[in-house]
Parts: sequence; structure tokens; C-alpha cells
Amino acid sequence: MTHDVIIIGGGHNGLVAAAYLARAGRRVVVLERRHTVGGAAVSERPFGPDFLVTSLSYVVSLLPPDMVADLRLAEHGYHVYPQGPYFAPRRDGRHLFLAGDPQRRHDEIAKFSKADAGAYERWESWLGGLGAKVGPLLDAIPPKLGSKHPGDLLAQAGLLKTLRKVDVRAAFDLTRLFTASVADLVEERFESDAMRGLLSVSGVIGTWGGPRSAGTAFVTLHHHLDQTGGQSAAWGFPRGGMGGVTTALAASARSFGAEIRTQAPVARIDTRAGRVTGVTLESGEQLTAPVVITTAHPKISFLRLMDREELPGDFVADIQSWQTRSGTVKVNFAVDRLPVFSSHPDFDPDVYGGTIVLSESLDDVETAFQEAAAGRAATLPFADVCIPSVLDPTLAPEGKHVVSMFTQWVPHTWAQRPDPAGLEAYADRLVARMEQVAPGFAASVSGRQVIGPHEMETEYGLIGGNIFHGELTPGQMFHCRPAAGYADLRTPIKGLYQAGSATHGGGGVTGIPGRNVVRQVVRDTRRGRR
Repeated sequence: MTHDVIIIGGGHNGLVAAAYLARAGRRVVVLERRHTVGGAAVSERPFGPDFLVTSLSYVVSLLPPDMVADLRLAEHGYHVYPQGPYFAPRRDGRHLFLAGDPQRRHDEIAKFSKADAGAYERWESWLGGLGAKVGPLLDAIPPKLGSKHPGDLLAQAGLLKTLRKVDVRAAFDLTRLFTASVADLVEERFESDAMRGLLSVSGVIGTWGGPRSAGTAFVTLHHHLDQTGGQSAAWGFPRGGMGGVTTALAASARSFGAEIRTQAPVARIDTRAGRVTGVTLESGEQLTAPVVITTAHPKISFLRLMDREELPGDFVADIQSWQTRSGTVKVNFAVDRLPVFSSHPDFDPDVYGGTIVLSESLDDVETAFQEAAAGRAATLPFADVCIPSVLDPTLAPEGKHVVSMFTQWVPHTWAQRPDPAGLEAYADRLVARMEQVAPGFAASVSGRQVIGPHEMETEYGLIGGNIFHGELTPGQMFHCRPAAGYADLRTPIKGLYQAGSATHGGGGVTGIPGRNVVRQVVRDTRRGRR
């Protein structure tokens, strides 16, 4: 069967690309390996029909509002409940609460340090200002730095238009952020273990590196980037879990005429004389198209689905050396009642509708990483805990709830050499840690799902268990993502494009790579380049 465009992978980026292309009148087919679309943004029922669980990614971040409007996502059920503030219960019976109200937040932080209370407002303002300067770079297709081609030189000059907003102080701060550790930033600005522990987590989420590892300061900045062009957007919990996002995207794509096929794993990307011709499915079926977009992990796309001899040697070397380690474990629970925190026993919608952070000091977080780096699962894991069913009644029966724990670390080698008993013991320690701040939690659990690096790789296609398809280090961002000369979403094969989370703009559920690749396809088609 002949199509205009074949898209490999039915995650959020693939669906965004399909919807935009179909809206533009292209004949599009999406091929998804699993039984459902969604990729890592998927809702499933591991505990039976009564509970709907967000298996992996757990909050939607910065999906651009103009994309929501373009694709009419609200008409297809897309709705986001804004995420509440951070709440960090402690084993000594206290808690740190970053309330939304500035005065209350100041007073809560001041319980641990009056100096920290003032420092936090300056911290948010500083990072937010830098994020506003860098964010537009992620929404733009990066120029091919170093190229002497006239078109590339013009694009490089265009980069200066964005960078002109960066003054001397911002240039200094950004250079430091790209090279420093989050500990370098946090320890010089905050004195309490409570604040240091909470803020260090944003530098290591999904990262194979502790808070004292160089480059983790950038991961913190990444969480403050404005990728919406100044539009209003927020982090939140989608109705129906993260699968609600991708279900709406799939419905949008279909409404514009795209075809979506599940249980359709691709065996090979077909090429002839340096040009893509289509794909062959594992079933043996062949589909032809002049344009193929892969949103799979680059090690899958270029090292498994293609003959390496068809690709330039330096490109293959870049993909082979692409770092995609992770010691992340996602643990989901079905519970028959809400946890009750010793330090805050009354029901507070800001607490239960926000993120509950189990991290009491930066040193604890660093120790957890060092244990995993030495080949042992962390004794005291940290966790981001969310209870989205407090806001979304579609996820659990009345009075019951789903609890999501995004946690780190286990050894990254568990992606290839799993340790099922070690993984379950790690999950037991998480339950015990929650029990220390919310007595009775263990008894409330009626179901538990533990997804380690091996499961993330084999079931969900996240090589190494890395949620970003590649580590967010400075050497793997911007023009380096994922190979020299190919951050523009093209590949060495004519007509073959890439738009997964390992491409520029990826990391987080933004849909930016999916939208940007469409711009490249349309531009190349008009110019007759592909």
C-alpha cells in the first residue's frame, strides 16, 4: 500500500506529526508496535477494570496551547488538572510545603530557615528568567553549526536573533548552568537540608547522575524552560491519565484522516540508493512511501531497523555512543484509602493534588546514586509521589485511589541484566519509606506494579530505561541531539526523518519534535529536496 508518509511509533510525537500532516492533506499511516498507542505516555489497567494507571510518565508538561488549539484536542477529551505544589514529609514528623500562596510558602520554608525563605523567591525568579531566554531554542529547529553551506550559514545567523536577549550576566550564568552540578547551585543558595533535598531532585529526575554530578544543573534549568513562546501553560495531570493525552492525539489524527495501526511492529526501514522507500513489517507486509518519520529510540531506528552499511560511519558511531542509561523505577499502587501524613493529617487538596516528594537531604539523594553506581539498588530511594485520582475520578472507584511513585536509583545495568528479586526488594523499601511518613500506607495497598529499567526497555522501547530516549547532558542537547549535523530532524537517508524524544526539543511530553518534523517535511517537499 502506498502512503505519503509512514510514521514509526505511536507515542505522543508520532501522533502529533500524524495529526499535523493529515490536517495538511497527506495520506499518513502510524505503525505502533504495542497493542495501544501512547508510548511512554500511556494509561493501562494492571489491577483490573476498576483502576486506570499512568504506567510511566505521570505529568504533562508544557504542551503548547497553540498545538492544543490546532489539533482540537479539547474536542477529543483533552483536559488537564493543574498540578499542585510540592509537599515533602519528613521522618521526624515535620514537613516542607511549597504552597502556592507566596506568604504561606515563605512561612513554611522559614520553619527550616528564614534565609532560605527569601532565597527561594530569588531562585525561582533567576531560573525562570534564564529559562525564558533558552526556551525558544527548544521550539526552534536548530541550525547545522559548523556547516559552510549558504542556507546553514543563514540559519546560524538567525540564531543570533534569539541569543541577542542574552546579556553578559545571563551568558555567564548559562555557561555555569551547562557545566555545574545542581549541588553547586543549591548549596550556595540554601542552608537547610529540607530545601537542598527537595530542590536537588529536579536536577536528577530521569538522569544517570547524582546531584553532585557535573551537568545536573542543566537538568534543573530544563524544568524551567519556557517552550511555549510565552503562551500560558502549566504542568498537570491529564484526565484519564497520561493516556488521555495520547488518546486525544490519536482521535485528532484520525479525524483529519490519518490511519493508525497497532500491533504493527516494523522489522526494517527500506531504502534504495540512499533514499527511503518505505518499511517492512515483522509480518512481511511492505508499505511504501517517499517519506518515513521514525519516533523510536535512535538505537532502535538506526542500529536495529537499518543496515548500518547504509549510513555514514560517523553517524553510526554517534548513535552507538549515545548515552541512554537510567536507574529509574516506576511503582504504581492501587490503594483503598488516601495516605494520612503524620505531619499533616488533615485533608488538604493542595497536598494531595500536588507532588509529594520523599527526599530529606541532598546527601541522601547523592548516596542513593552512589549506591546504584556501585552496583547496588539504593537503600533509601527518593520518590516523586502523585495521587492523580484525587483530581480525576475516572481513575479509581469512589473512596479508592491510584498512587504513582517515580523513583531512583537501581543499577543501570538492570536494563540488560534484570534482578527481579532485587527490584521487588527495592519496591518494598519504597513502601517502608512511605509508611514512615504516612503510617498505614502499606496496609492500604491492594495492588502494586513495579516497572524497572528492563521492563521499560523491552515493553516500552525505552533503551536503558531512559525516559528521555537519551540523557539530558550538555553534550547530548541542542545541536548534539542525537548526532553531529542531524539535530534538524533529518537523517543521512533522503526522505527519512526522526522525531522521537532523543531529538532536539525532546524530553518531556511537549510534542515539539513531532510538530517541528512536519515543518521540515513540508519545507523539503516545497524545495524538492527530498
